[in-house]
Amino acid sequence: MRQCIIAIFVMLTLLMVGTTSSVAGLTFYYDFEEIKDGAIPDRSGNGLNGKIVGDVTLDGGKVGKAARFKNKGYLDLNGAKVPKNLIPSKGFSLLAWVNVEADGDQAIFNAWAADNTWLIHPEVRPGGGYYRWTVRTDGGVTIGEVKKGKPVKNEWHHFAAIYDSVTGVATLYIDGVEVGKDARAGSKGKTVNSNWDKGARVGYNVDNGRNFTGRMDEVGLWDEALALDQVKKYMDGLPQAAVDAKGKLASKWGRIKSLK
Repeated sequence: MRQCIIAIFVMLTLLMVGTTSSVAGLTFYYDFEEIKDGAIPDRSGNGLNGKIVGDVTLDGGKVGKAARFKNKGYLDLNGAKVPKNLIPSKGFSLLAWVNVEADGDQAIFNAWAADNTWLIHPEVRPGGGYYRWTVRTDGGVTIGEVKKGKPVKNEWHHFAAIYDSVTGVATLYIDGVEVGKDARAGSKGKTVNSNWDKGARVGYNVDNGRNFTGRMDEVGLWDEALALDQVKKYMDGLPQAAVDAKGKLASKWGRIKSLK
Protein backbone atom coordinates (compact mmCIF):
# COMPACT_ATOMS: atom_id res chain seq x y z
CA MET A 1 0.00 0.00 0.00
CA ARG A 2 2.80 2.40 0.96
CA GLN A 3 4.61 1.74 -2.33
CA CYS A 4 1.39 2.41 -4.24
CA ILE A 5 0.93 5.79 -2.52
CA ILE A 6 4.55 6.73 -3.25
CA ALA A 7 4.13 5.71 -6.88
CA ILE A 8 1.01 7.86 -7.28
CA PHE A 9 2.74 10.87 -5.71
CA VAL A 10 5.80 10.54 -7.94
CA MET A 11 3.61 10.05 -11.00
CA LEU A 12 1.67 13.24 -10.29
CA THR A 13 4.92 15.15 -9.79
CA LEU A 14 6.33 13.88 -13.07
CA LEU A 15 3.14 14.76 -14.90
CA MET A 16 3.53 18.33 -13.69
CA VAL A 17 7.13 18.38 -14.96
CA GLY A 18 6.03 16.93 -18.29
CA THR A 19 3.49 19.69 -18.84
CA THR A 20 6.04 22.44 -18.09
CA SER A 21 9.02 20.99 -19.94
CA SER A 22 10.06 24.11 -21.86
CA VAL A 23 13.17 25.82 -20.51
CA ALA A 24 12.76 29.44 -19.40
CA GLY A 25 14.40 31.94 -21.73
CA LEU A 26 15.16 29.48 -24.52
CA THR A 27 13.87 29.77 -28.06
CA PHE A 28 15.60 26.60 -29.29
CA TYR A 29 18.42 24.30 -28.25
CA TYR A 30 20.10 21.61 -30.36
CA ASP A 31 22.46 19.15 -28.68
CA PHE A 32 22.76 17.00 -31.82
CA GLU A 33 22.56 13.73 -29.93
CA GLU A 34 20.07 12.22 -32.37
CA ILE A 35 18.24 12.59 -35.64
CA LYS A 36 14.51 11.97 -35.42
CA ASP A 37 12.14 11.94 -38.39
CA GLY A 38 14.68 13.77 -40.54
CA ALA A 39 15.24 16.56 -38.01
CA ILE A 40 17.37 17.55 -35.06
CA PRO A 41 15.10 17.64 -31.97
CA ASP A 42 14.73 20.95 -30.15
CA ARG A 43 15.60 20.33 -26.49
CA SER A 44 14.09 23.62 -25.30
CA GLY A 45 10.59 22.16 -25.18
CA ASN A 46 9.29 24.64 -27.79
CA GLY A 47 9.09 22.12 -30.62
CA LEU A 48 11.28 24.08 -33.05
CA ASN A 49 12.91 20.98 -34.49
CA GLY A 50 15.53 21.71 -37.15
CA LYS A 51 14.60 19.95 -40.40
CA ILE A 52 17.69 18.57 -42.12
CA VAL A 53 18.12 19.80 -45.68
CA GLY A 54 21.02 18.27 -47.59
CA ASP A 55 24.21 16.94 -46.06
CA VAL A 56 23.99 17.12 -42.26
CA THR A 57 25.10 14.08 -40.25
CA LEU A 58 26.08 13.27 -36.67
CA ASP A 59 29.74 13.01 -35.65
CA GLY A 60 31.95 13.35 -32.61
CA GLY A 61 31.21 16.56 -30.73
CA LYS A 62 32.46 18.80 -27.98
CA VAL A 63 29.74 17.47 -25.67
CA GLY A 64 28.65 14.04 -26.81
CA LYS A 65 27.72 14.12 -30.50
CA ALA A 66 27.77 17.07 -32.93
CA ALA A 67 26.34 17.88 -36.34
CA ARG A 68 28.68 17.82 -39.32
CA PHE A 69 27.62 20.26 -42.04
CA LYS A 70 28.89 19.56 -45.57
CA ASN A 71 28.02 20.48 -49.15
CA LYS A 72 25.71 23.36 -48.12
CA GLY A 73 23.57 21.23 -45.83
CA TYR A 74 21.61 23.08 -43.12
CA LEU A 75 18.77 23.00 -40.62
CA ASP A 76 15.51 24.71 -41.62
CA LEU A 77 13.46 26.19 -38.76
CA ASN A 78 10.55 27.29 -41.00
CA GLY A 79 10.87 30.86 -39.74
CA ALA A 80 7.46 32.05 -40.90
CA LYS A 81 5.81 29.43 -38.66
CA VAL A 82 7.80 30.25 -35.51
CA PRO A 83 5.45 31.84 -32.93
CA LYS A 84 6.26 35.53 -32.52
CA ASN A 85 6.47 35.21 -28.76
CA LEU A 86 9.46 32.88 -29.16
CA ILE A 87 11.50 35.24 -31.34
CA PRO A 88 14.05 37.18 -29.24
CA SER A 89 13.77 40.95 -29.46
CA LYS A 90 14.63 42.79 -26.23
CA GLY A 91 17.42 40.38 -25.39
CA PHE A 92 19.33 38.06 -27.72
CA SER A 93 21.93 35.41 -26.91
CA LEU A 94 23.25 32.85 -29.40
CA LEU A 95 25.66 30.21 -28.13
CA ALA A 96 27.40 27.44 -30.07
CA TRP A 97 30.50 25.30 -30.19
CA VAL A 98 32.04 25.52 -33.67
CA ASN A 99 34.78 23.61 -35.46
CA VAL A 100 35.18 24.90 -39.01
CA GLU A 101 37.02 23.17 -41.82
CA ALA A 102 36.96 25.82 -44.57
CA ASP A 103 38.09 29.42 -45.10
CA GLY A 104 34.92 31.09 -46.35
CA ASP A 105 32.46 33.25 -44.40
CA GLN A 106 30.31 30.73 -42.49
CA ALA A 107 26.93 31.35 -40.87
CA ILE A 108 26.09 29.73 -37.54
CA PHE A 109 22.47 30.93 -37.54
CA ASN A 110 20.57 33.28 -39.81
CA ALA A 111 17.10 34.84 -39.97
CA TRP A 112 15.57 37.13 -42.60
CA ALA A 113 12.59 39.42 -41.99
CA ALA A 114 9.75 40.28 -44.36
CA ASP A 115 11.10 43.84 -44.74
CA ASN A 116 14.37 42.34 -46.09
CA THR A 117 16.22 42.97 -42.82
CA TRP A 118 18.94 40.46 -42.05
CA LEU A 119 18.40 40.25 -38.30
CA ILE A 120 21.76 38.91 -37.28
CA HIS A 121 25.08 37.63 -38.59
CA PRO A 122 26.79 35.30 -36.12
CA GLU A 123 29.61 34.04 -38.32
CA VAL A 124 33.00 32.38 -38.35
CA ARG A 125 35.37 33.92 -40.90
CA PRO A 126 38.71 32.06 -40.93
CA GLY A 127 39.73 33.62 -44.25
CA GLY A 128 39.18 37.13 -42.88
CA GLY A 129 40.76 36.22 -39.56
CA TYR A 130 37.86 37.08 -37.23
CA TYR A 131 34.47 36.12 -35.82
CA ARG A 132 31.53 38.35 -36.67
CA TRP A 133 28.52 39.35 -34.57
CA THR A 134 26.12 41.78 -36.24
CA VAL A 135 22.62 42.58 -34.98
CA ARG A 136 19.94 44.80 -36.56
CA THR A 137 16.61 46.40 -35.75
CA ASP A 138 13.63 47.12 -38.04
CA GLY A 139 14.45 48.52 -41.45
CA GLY A 140 17.90 46.95 -41.52
CA VAL A 141 19.52 49.46 -39.15
CA THR A 142 22.63 47.99 -37.53
CA ILE A 143 22.52 48.38 -33.74
CA GLY A 144 25.64 46.39 -32.94
CA GLU A 145 28.61 44.87 -34.70
CA VAL A 146 31.76 43.14 -33.45
CA LYS A 147 34.48 41.66 -35.65
CA LYS A 148 37.07 40.19 -33.33
CA GLY A 149 38.87 37.02 -32.32
CA LYS A 150 40.95 34.69 -34.46
CA PRO A 151 39.27 31.53 -35.77
CA VAL A 152 41.44 28.45 -36.17
CA LYS A 153 40.29 25.66 -38.46
CA ASN A 154 39.85 22.13 -37.16
CA GLU A 155 39.65 23.26 -33.53
CA TRP A 156 36.68 23.56 -31.19
CA HIS A 157 35.89 27.09 -30.03
CA HIS A 158 32.88 28.44 -28.18
CA PHE A 159 30.97 31.34 -29.78
CA ALA A 160 28.64 33.47 -27.64
CA ALA A 161 26.93 36.52 -29.17
CA ILE A 162 24.88 38.74 -26.84
CA TYR A 163 22.69 41.80 -27.34
CA ASP A 164 20.94 43.77 -24.56
CA SER A 165 18.33 46.29 -25.75
CA VAL A 166 18.24 48.00 -22.34
CA THR A 167 21.86 49.10 -22.67
CA GLY A 168 22.10 48.85 -26.46
CA VAL A 169 25.32 46.86 -26.11
CA ALA A 170 26.38 43.97 -28.34
CA THR A 171 29.06 41.69 -26.90
CA LEU A 172 31.02 38.77 -28.35
CA TYR A 173 32.65 36.09 -26.18
CA ILE A 174 34.98 33.44 -27.58
CA ASP A 175 35.81 30.51 -25.31
CA GLY A 176 34.26 32.35 -22.39
CA VAL A 177 36.40 35.47 -22.82
CA GLU A 178 35.12 38.84 -24.06
CA VAL A 179 36.82 39.70 -27.36
CA GLY A 180 34.75 42.72 -28.37
CA LYS A 181 31.87 45.02 -27.49
CA ASP A 182 29.85 47.62 -29.40
CA ALA A 183 27.97 50.30 -27.43
CA ARG A 184 27.22 52.65 -30.31
CA ALA A 185 25.27 55.86 -29.86
CA GLY A 186 21.56 55.50 -30.54
CA SER A 187 21.31 51.77 -29.90
CA LYS A 188 20.09 52.04 -26.33
CA GLY A 189 16.50 50.83 -26.18
CA LYS A 190 16.57 49.46 -29.74
CA THR A 191 15.12 45.97 -30.12
CA VAL A 192 16.06 43.23 -32.59
CA ASN A 193 13.68 42.80 -35.50
CA SER A 194 11.27 40.08 -34.37
CA ASN A 195 10.14 38.87 -37.79
CA TRP A 196 11.47 35.63 -39.31
CA ASP A 197 8.96 35.49 -42.16
CA LYS A 198 11.56 34.98 -44.92
CA GLY A 199 13.16 32.09 -43.08
CA ALA A 200 15.50 30.96 -40.31
CA ARG A 201 18.33 28.46 -40.63
CA VAL A 202 21.27 26.93 -38.82
CA GLY A 203 24.39 26.57 -40.97
CA TYR A 204 23.38 28.49 -44.11
CA ASN A 205 22.03 31.95 -44.90
CA VAL A 206 18.42 32.09 -46.06
CA ASP A 207 19.57 33.44 -49.46
CA ASN A 208 21.82 30.37 -49.89
CA GLY A 209 25.10 31.99 -48.97
CA ARG A 210 27.86 31.61 -46.37
CA ASN A 211 27.39 27.90 -45.79
CA PHE A 212 28.95 26.39 -42.68
CA THR A 213 31.46 23.60 -43.29
CA GLY A 214 32.52 21.56 -40.28
CA ARG A 215 30.99 20.62 -36.96
CA MET A 216 28.61 22.44 -34.60
CA ASP A 217 27.50 21.46 -31.13
CA GLU A 218 25.22 22.73 -28.34
CA VAL A 219 23.55 25.49 -30.39
CA GLY A 220 21.14 27.55 -28.32
CA LEU A 221 19.20 30.79 -28.67
CA TRP A 222 17.91 32.73 -25.64
CA ASP A 223 15.43 35.64 -25.55
CA GLU A 224 17.56 37.45 -22.96
CA ALA A 225 21.05 38.90 -22.67
CA LEU A 226 23.03 36.26 -20.82
CA ALA A 227 25.73 37.34 -18.40
CA LEU A 228 29.23 35.89 -18.71
CA ASP A 229 28.74 33.48 -15.82
CA GLN A 230 25.65 32.12 -17.58
CA VAL A 231 27.58 31.75 -20.85
CA LYS A 232 30.22 29.72 -19.04
CA LYS A 233 27.53 27.62 -17.38
CA TYR A 234 26.04 26.62 -20.73
CA MET A 235 29.37 25.91 -22.41
CA ASP A 236 29.08 22.35 -21.09
CA GLY A 237 25.59 22.00 -22.50
CA LEU A 238 22.07 22.49 -21.26
CA PRO A 239 21.58 20.99 -17.78
CA GLN A 240 20.16 17.52 -18.34
CA ALA A 241 17.51 18.04 -15.68
CA ALA A 242 15.87 20.53 -18.02
CA VAL A 243 15.93 18.29 -21.07
CA ASP A 244 13.40 15.72 -22.25
CA ALA A 245 11.15 15.77 -19.20
CA LYS A 246 8.56 13.90 -21.20
CA GLY A 247 10.98 11.08 -21.99
CA LYS A 248 12.07 10.88 -18.38
CA LEU A 249 8.43 10.53 -17.36
CA ALA A 250 8.12 7.25 -19.24
CA SER A 251 11.40 5.80 -18.00
CA LYS A 252 10.76 6.72 -14.35
CA TRP A 253 7.22 5.33 -14.48
CA GLY A 254 8.66 2.05 -15.73
CA ARG A 255 10.94 1.87 -12.72
CA ILE A 256 8.07 2.74 -10.34
CA LYS A 257 5.93 -0.08 -11.75
CA SER A 258 8.77 -2.51 -11.15
CA LEU A 259 8.48 -1.83 -7.40
CA LYS A 260 5.09 -3.53 -7.24
